[in-house]
Amino acid sequence: MDGGRSVPDGARGGVRSSEVGAQSADADGSLPAEADERFMARAVELARRGAGWTSPNPLVGAVIVRDGRIIGEGWHTACGQPHAEREALAACAEDPAGSTLYVTLEPCCHWGKTPPCTDAILEAGIARVVVGALDPNPLVAGQGCAQLREAATVVETGVLEEGCRHLNEVFFHFITTGRPLVVLKYAMTLDGKAATRTGASRWITGPEARERVHRDRHRFAAIMVGIGTALADDPALTCRLEGGPWRQPLRIVVDSQGRLPLDALLVRTAQEIPTLVAVGPQASAERTGALREAGCSVWASPPAEGGNGAVNLPALLDHAGSLGIDSILVEGGPALHGAFIDGGLANRVQAYIAPKLFGGASAPGPVAGRGVALPADALRLSSPTVTALGPDLLLECAVSPSVESEATPCSPAL
Repeated sequence: MDGGRSVPDGARGGVRSSEVGAQSADADGSLPAEADERFMARAVELARRGAGWTSPNPLVGAVIVRDGRIIGEGWHTACGQPHAEREALAACAEDPAGSTLYVTLEPCCHWGKTPPCTDAILEAGIARVVVGALDPNPLVAGQGCAQLREAATVVETGVLEEGCRHLNEVFFHFITTGRPLVVLKYAMTLDGKAATRTGASRWITGPEARERVHRDRHRFAAIMVGIGTALADDPALTCRLEGGPWRQPLRIVVDSQGRLPLDALLVRTAQEIPTLVAVGPQASAERTGALREAGCSVWASPPAEGGNGAVNLPALLDHAGSLGIDSILVEGGPALHGAFIDGGLANRVQAYIAPKLFGGASAPGPVAGRGVALPADALRLSSPTVTALGPDLLLECAVSPSVESEATPCSPAL
């Protein structure tokens, strides 16, 4: 399931290289632990080059080393294209027989859109395979390493495992749950306002922060907004960076009544950039038919708990997963963010914080919804990181599954 993505013109996932100085190997071909980590770090660096293109496949990098020298390296460039191991083998500057392969994720051992990588490794005569993280895909799940060991290949696992798992946070979540990883993204002032008292919100952050948002739109499989944001901002929800090529995400609008205007930018560009409108049970056939005729895909939600005509968000995530959508960046507005928080459906939060004050008792914050009654009931986030982007700060946190709210399987009538 590659979502119609194409590989950038001229992109190749294999590179001939010898960038790391030679280092003596032991008799069994192994290298000191620090050398293993250094070569694996290079494989992680290569894997990141596939960001935005491989979904729903993982990001994978591979490095082939002989006598402490890199003789070939590669990465997975796009879904449906050769995997990193085959790219690295094809790029070898010399015969790889007897060498060591470093790969960020366990080699596959099954046929998908491409042949098994374990076959290519064995055919090339690779003597030792160093794996960063095991693949949770049930079609692999340790079987790739087992197959290599059965053929007398030395296999070691767990080198830079934490970094390799973090690299594929999206893939690990998607392959184990069947749902996309959900990241709530919003911008706010230092006094916690997402707009002024008049509703104006352009722009809270500066160009550096907005560039980061566009890079994330390239990386995420889908962008989601509620109908309130679609009506107020008439957004494009596209990646608009210079250079490229850049992948355009699926655009999802949560619109329980089917109110998205036919002259909205999202509708007018739906023929070129896929747009999915999620409607509730009460949306009229006339409106949904008009949206389909204009080029939008329309998904009719099953009834949500509470019977208020809202879109059933858990069912929407299940539907997105069935389409191969492995990640969703939820860009608002406050009502939709609140629905995800109240329902325990968010996995991460991105808060762009600008050194500005809007004030105003009626100026909205970035998260609405039901909220909590007491500070002790607050949704607690973990693993915070802070990135400076010009004058603004990006605070990123994970939502710990152990403290998520009890799921409420519906949204407000967005």
